[in-house]
Amino acid sequence: MVPSIKRLLWYHLFLLERKKKMKDFKSLDERKPYEVEQDILKSWGGVQGIYEKSVEVHKDDPTFVFYDGPAFANGFPGLHHMIAKNLKDTICKYHVMNGHKVLRKVGWDTHGLPIENHVEKKLGLKTKKDIEALGIEKFNQACRESVGENEAAFTNLTNKMGQFIDVEHPYLTYKNEYIETEWWILKQYFEKGLFYEGNRVTPYCPRCGTSLASHEVAQGYEDMSTDTVIVPMKCKDMDAYFLAWTTTPWTLLANVALCVNPNEDYVLCESKGEKFILAKALANTVLGDEYTILENYKGKDLEHKEYEQLIPELKVDGGFFVCCDEYVTVLNGTGIVHMAPAFGEDDARVGKNYNLPYVNPVGKDGCYTEGPWKGMLVFDADQEVIKYLKENGKLFKKQRITHSYPHCWRCHSPLIYYTLPSYYIAVSKYKDQIVEANREVNWYPAYVGEKRFGNWLLNLKDWAVSRTRYWGCPIPYYTCECGHTEMIGSIAELKEKATEKIDDATLDLHRPYIDNIRIRCPKCGKEMSRIPDVLDCWFDSGSMPFAQYHYPFENQELFETQFPADFICEGIDQTRGWFYTLLVISTFVKGCAPYKNVLVNDLLLDAEGKKMSKSRGNIVEPFKTIEKYGADTVRFYLPYVSPVWTPLKFNEEGLKEVYSKFLNPLKNTYSFFQMYANADHIDTDDCQVSYDQREEIDRWLLSKYNGLVKNVTEAFEEYDLNKVTRYIANFVSEDLSNWYIRRNRKRFWDSEMTLSKKSVYITTYEVLEGLSRLIAPITPFISEELYRDLTGLESVHLASYPVANEKLIDSALEEKMDLVREVIRLGRNGREEAKIKVREPLSEVYLDGKLENKIHDLVPLILEELNVKEVKFITDLTLYMNFQVKPNFKEVGKIFGSKIKEFQEILKTLSEAEMLDLENGKEITIVIDEEDVQVTPSMVDIRVEAKEGFNVSMEGNLFVILNTERTEELVLEGMAREFVSKVQNMRKRKDLEITDRIVLYYNGTERFKKAFLMFKDYIQDETLATEVLEKENLEETFDINGEEVAIDLEKK
Repeated sequence: MVPSIKRLLWYHLFLLERKKKMKDFKSLDERKPYEVEQDILKSWGGVQGIYEKSVEVHKDDPTFVFYDGPAFANGFPGLHHMIAKNLKDTICKYHVMNGHKVLRKVGWDTHGLPIENHVEKKLGLKTKKDIEALGIEKFNQACRESVGENEAAFTNLTNKMGQFIDVEHPYLTYKNEYIETEWWILKQYFEKGLFYEGNRVTPYCPRCGTSLASHEVAQGYEDMSTDTVIVPMKCKDMDAYFLAWTTTPWTLLANVALCVNPNEDYVLCESKGEKFILAKALANTVLGDEYTILENYKGKDLEHKEYEQLIPELKVDGGFFVCCDEYVTVLNGTGIVHMAPAFGEDDARVGKNYNLPYVNPVGKDGCYTEGPWKGMLVFDADQEVIKYLKENGKLFKKQRITHSYPHCWRCHSPLIYYTLPSYYIAVSKYKDQIVEANREVNWYPAYVGEKRFGNWLLNLKDWAVSRTRYWGCPIPYYTCECGHTEMIGSIAELKEKATEKIDDATLDLHRPYIDNIRIRCPKCGKEMSRIPDVLDCWFDSGSMPFAQYHYPFENQELFETQFPADFICEGIDQTRGWFYTLLVISTFVKGCAPYKNVLVNDLLLDAEGKKMSKSRGNIVEPFKTIEKYGADTVRFYLPYVSPVWTPLKFNEEGLKEVYSKFLNPLKNTYSFFQMYANADHIDTDDCQVSYDQREEIDRWLLSKYNGLVKNVTEAFEEYDLNKVTRYIANFVSEDLSNWYIRRNRKRFWDSEMTLSKKSVYITTYEVLEGLSRLIAPITPFISEELYRDLTGLESVHLASYPVANEKLIDSALEEKMDLVREVIRLGRNGREEAKIKVREPLSEVYLDGKLENKIHDLVPLILEELNVKEVKFITDLTLYMNFQVKPNFKEVGKIFGSKIKEFQEILKTLSEAEMLDLENGKEITIVIDEEDVQVTPSMVDIRVEAKEGFNVSMEGNLFVILNTERTEELVLEGMAREFVSKVQNMRKRKDLEITDRIVLYYNGTERFKKAFLMFKDYIQDETLATEVLEKENLEETFDINGEEVAIDLEKK
């Protein structure tokens, strides 16, 4: 059954069920939002209960596939977690309500350095030796126990924010089933020749004792202050020095060569009695102005020139000459870089080309193993190296800089580039397929996929997937001393090839158990051993489309319906993380991207735009925020404040704004409807009024509402929740509450059940009911309360999403009403400027005569809203305001020169239309000396002033002129209106029902009494006063437009 037919069926059943269940409309719960939300959550049976019901309702519907990225659960949830969770949940709910089956499963990332680092701190371990002394078995058991330490806290956040997702059946990356799928993937890489061992320079964390992949390094750049140095390297065949630059002085001990760009210009200079060779483009920067160029070279000319060892503390055979490579630039430094092949990717590559000696005086712990600084951590040795250079006359210049340097993405220690054996996946061999697969993905925003991610993919390097660690998916790669190697692809294969029987009941694929399982070599018959390495934990997360379902060993049919994902969403940092590994693995396994649409959210910042951190004390705790404001407020605020792909500056004032602009007017609108509908014993079935019979303002609201549904739907399809929330908030606050309900209160108050009254009831009901469904994906609690109170049905989250009836969208009607609203806004601005309150009536408002045909039928509305006695449409503006147009001498002095006076005189003769055109940013044409001259708004200075007794407000081509002269009768009427307002407020304070009649007591000045008597009937009608009595000694007094007045009342 297609969703559109189901939606019609749902609406028919909805009407039948509502008729059976509805009596009076319920009042909204007045407790704190959080308390109400908790009760609604209980009524669902938690998010698990409502999630399972929604899946059951749509079990036979088309699928919308969503992947939830696995999170580490050994930290505590922060508000930043709520950003992505909110986006994921909102989009998924939208598609569920649009008739899709959407499976949603929580995932937990349970392997890798984040878990290991957490356990190391907990157990007081500092090095890998400490771990091995404790024992891998005990360490890994502690890791296993820690993975879910804060799972309950994350699940609690999921419940409190109303995220509908399966929390009871998560996928866990440490489960044997999950690992087995990863083995299956690895075996495919192995069989296709894409898994290999390499000995190359890789980013390495001395603290964690393991290498990192390039995509991990991209996530861990941090600002770091370091000393850069320029050192003089003595030429062997001439009395001169090569000036070499480095940002890592500690690597100079391992220097074996220099490198220049073969195509750049270099010079031999004399400066202060010494001769130096460096890049010509950098000579001024390095030497200043006091130098003389003696010779010019191309970099190629310097190739193989020899120099003396800078720090002759290590014995090195060969090397110490100039190499050439185009990676060297002349943008900074000296244009000559020092080479230490053990500590740089480019150094190693160039070193291989020139057969340079390999010198590595640093151990895996990051400390020197020989030389003057033996046993010292290399980063701590920088200052000692600089001190040595200075004492030995080998330091030309030192400069401290702050630059972005790669750090370990989990322990935050600075990395070194270090030559290590590692196991790789040859991603570069199918790079073109990966790039092409990404081109088929819709990224939101597009520039992330096309630029940030797309450009990065063009420079893909092979993926170093092995980690010399303990708690991770073991790499099932077995080697034999005869040279034969095998990759195990399943538990069944392991059992088949193992030299000893494996017990399924006790099988644990982790270290150290897997380390003890040997397999028989088919070549020589000896035992083969598994390499001790484990997989990069990013391989775990990248395998989740397959491993979450234990594919291909189980759930093959289910998997086929759940690949690829229609939608995923994570933070911007995942472009070099999960988004990347998903794409790399799925492109290999399935030949396509694993996702169709990717929504990327940016960072959460504090109100001042600073990153949130514990050290700054600006972390926002999500549970306290939800308890204070309610989950709906927080959920609506997060995408409302700015587009989700830009940094979000969190500010509590924004939460208050969301409540005041959206939730409060929404609740007030429902409460107003509920109060009067119950007073009239309304049954909406008895209020069915055809569209053609409804009043114009009802048709206007239906047009606005259906336009809203259309816009919100389009925004959802564009994954733009900022537009969604802005559209909704503006409609609720401005169109529904502040305009429609306020304008139509008297229709609700009508004592007879007229067609007009039925029309306003059914229109309000239809819009409120539709709104409850429209907002359900993003505000799951208030939408549920409204929907239940309006319909009596089980849940809005089991209902269908609204569909715009475009036949009811009347653009001409909206344009007319919007024009009138703008007139009223300008008129009110004019009142404010003239300091005349809206309750004080004015005699006239003047509007442009061109508007009369368009808005003449809405004049009564303008009269009431602006509280004026008459609307006059005029053609001659000069009767009420003065235009003064003068040359903007700064702009036109040079243009007109001696003709400036003539230009000034012509400006005095401009017509009203010409002045208005200039005022509204248009150009006009004048004639000077029989030549046409274009006059732009910037060439003139226009001043508009109202004539005495009038006030003018203008915007664009629209103007509103108020007659601010008030007669005595108008002043007295203003007093009467102000008096009515005070009485109405007193009725509320005394908790009177809207239908209660009263006896009204008053006393005041003679002038006030005159006003009272003049407008007594009006006062009694408005306040439902059956009697009005003048009475002495009333306690409560008020200032009513400068007159002291006492008031009291009692229920009749």
